[in-house]
Amino acid sequence: MLRITVTENASEQRWTLQGRLTGNSTDELIANWKTNRDSFPSRNFVVDLNDVISIDKDGEQALLMMMRDGAQFVATGLYTRHLLESLSMQIANEADH
Repeated sequence: MLRITVTENASEQRWTLQGRLTGNSTDELIANWKTNRDSFPSRNFVVDLNDVISIDKDGEQALLMMMRDGAQFVATGLYTRHLLESLSMQIANEADH
């Protein structure tokens, strides 16, 4: 189960994710992300992962897509920070090729 809370102001949309970023919840996140991203292309998007307790491969791909779209992430957990660093390196390697 994943809970998605979106708050916004004039320049930023903050996505707070809570629970498991796995399976069908990943599909829901991607659908909501694409809709909001297309509707507000000039806003900064901040994704708070502090309350995410598990991320599977589908969840990783969703985060990678969001990262490619310019999302900024907030994460204090060691595993989540390591995962975000790994995804950032993957994007950097893609840019080099």
